[in-house]
Amino acid sequence: MTTLVRAQRVLETAVATLLRPLFRLLLRQSMSFIAFEEIAKRVFVEVAMKDFGIEGKAPSMSRAAILSGLTRKEVARLLAERSGDGAEPGERYNRAARVLTGWLRDIDFTESDGSPRWLRDEGPRSFAELVRRHSGDVPARAVLDELLRVGAVRRHTDGRIEPLTRAYVPATSVADKLAILGADVADLIATIEHNIDHGKTEPRFQRKVMYHRIEASHLPALRRLTAVQAQALLERMDRWLQEHDTGVPEDGPEPRAARVGLGVYYFEEPLDGSLKQDPNFIGEET
Repeated sequence: MTTLVRAQRVLETAVATLLRPLFRLLLRQSMSFIAFEEIAKRVFVEVAMKDFGIEGKAPSMSRAAILSGLTRKEVARLLAERSGDGAEPGERYNRAARVLTGWLRDIDFTESDGSPRWLRDEGPRSFAELVRRHSGDVPARAVLDELLRVGAVRRHTDGRIEPLTRAYVPATSVADKLAILGADVADLIATIEHNIDHGKTEPRFQRKVMYHRIEASHLPALRRLTAVQAQALLERMDRWLQEHDTGVPEDGPEPRAARVGLGVYYFEEPLDGSLKQDPNFIGEET
């Protein structure tokens, strides 16, 4: 077996492996294969047009057809029907996340024990000041509405605002959680792609720790431990990134800069059906 053929078979197996959990999710959300196929074809064509053109030549439908295996007629239809209705959370997600992390680590907005203060809307050390400091010129009301909508904060009867979570994780909206799926998994795949092509010279950190025989009685403690340790790591990284951020608004002029980050996740899978009836199996909110 040649190296090329073996690599192709490994790729096919890898794609099948990553599609299984995705397809479980799609079936639970009532998406048919026909709908998935249409999305896959459209994105395949968009990537072929955007990222695989020939230097010095404009992208062409003919080349996209050759790369994708679709007909020119099908490529033309897909490009004509291209829509911007993607699920990526975009700026709304980024702004809200910045405000929450700033609230947790900025000493002007925390108590002496390190816990976040309850904030008034306006004035010194207020929610409006928090937004101005950590999320640029976006209206404070828009950020507050978003945090209230996803259940990350609540307003008390005296008007003060209290954070309920340590990260932007929508508690109620399935649509927002699905949007984060698209953004976060795409970042992981992009890192793996980079390491395939440039791992020897410019590797990006990509590691995991995994054991196959952990007693079920230890899982609740493990979930709590990973949540605490991972959150602490991400907050340390956030402080470093904040210190080195250009401060340029996302819709303003782009300096020589890059979007960077570190993702951490916990996974758990039963080795048989014994854990499926365990009410703790899904995990615990932290």
